[in-house]
Amino acid sequence: MPDATQKFFDPKPESVRLARDFATTTLKTWRLEAPADEVRLCVSELASNALLYGTKRGHGFLVRLHADDDFVRLEVHDSRDHHDGRGPQPAVQHPADTDTTGRGLLIVDMLADCWGVETREPLGKVVWSRFKAGSRDGQGRPC
Repeated sequence: MPDATQKFFDPKPESVRLARDFATTTLKTWRLEAPADEVRLCVSELASNALLYGTKRGHGFLVRLHADDDFVRLEVHDSRDHHDGRGPQPAVQHPADTDTTGRGLLIVDMLADCWGVETREPLGKVVWSRFKAGSRDGQGRPC
């Protein structure tokens, strides 16, 4: 399988689209059609969260993709620690039907085989998600 690849994105709204395009192009290059749609949507949600909640002023975010024979791992690295008390902790929310935000990690939770948050050294965090490569048969290994 291919080596991992990553790309840094500036702290601008258009970076979410650029991150989606990066993920789509990478998966096509790797000839991984499935789970391309799931990864594309999740990178959009995680990049949006990084811009809104995870980056310190003037700091962008990094998207990293890795694939092996069984799984694709998507990571979004940002500059704000998830335990610093200055922003919401990455957690699945259950918004009301009338709420206009709060569905990002719910979408990731529904589409990914698993996901989590890790501390990034020397600062920041990594919000990652993992997807079974090929068809989704519900037989993925635990994360």
